[in-house]
Amino acid sequence: MLDSFWSFLWSTIVIFAFIAYLMILFNILVDLFWRDHKTSGWIKAVWVIFLILVPYITALVYLIVRGTGMAERAREQALQAKKETEDYIRTAAGRSPAQEIADAKALLDGGAISQGEFDALKVKALH
Repeated sequence: MLDSFWSFLWSTIVIFAFIAYLMILFNILVDLFWRDHKTSGWIKAVWVIFLILVPYITALVYLIVRGTGMAERAREQALQAKKETEDYIRTAAGRSPAQEIADAKALLDGGAISQGEFDALKVKALH
């Protein structure tokens, strides 16, 4: 019974280490091929070859040598994604009630609509 506990504990540690390595490997590959546009294709190929031949050591070396740049590229990508999301939300949300009322006021002042039509547009914009 004691042997099965230690066997279970060891299996848990090995599985945890393997999943952690896969996560690090995925982050390295994403950084190499999607975020880093300055590194040449040959250098990227060398990194991948070493990741296949000597995976754990290469992953540690990559994190030590290029970790700061990796974090900066990830941050820049996150900021760009946030900006694109905010721009999309602004365009999808449409115009603000203040803009609608200002445009209606300009139409009223220009004589294109009556006071009653202006009031109706104002109520519609506020609701």
